[in-house]
Amino acid sequence: QAAKSARTVVINGVPDGLLQNDVMTDILMIHFQMSKNNGGDVEEVVYPTEEKGVAYVTFEDQEVVESVLKKDEHRLEDKRLSRYYLLKVTRYCENVSAFTIHLLVLPV
Repeated sequence: QAAKSARTVVINGVPDGLLQNDVMTDILMIHFQMSKNNGGDVEEVVYPTEEKGVAYVTFEDQEVVESVLKKDEHRLEDKRLSRYYLLKVTRYCENVSAFTIHLLVLPV
């Protein structure tokens, strides 16, 4: 199995404060398990995070990350939400490495 970071995606645009956190976690898990969203088996959903409207989704299989990233548009839809929300999905490792590089460049 690939490293957890390689099996994780960062989700931006999660509607904040509309539903209880555990309900939103559940909605995100369902979304990313659905084949119509290029999803697959989800190992873990981390929400809320330190950043508002951001969640982390870890899949069982790294291949699912690739297929999820290939989908043009992720619309978070659920009967508990009054409308759909567009989500931005990015690779977790990219975000972390960019952050690390940023730290290294700063003068000490």
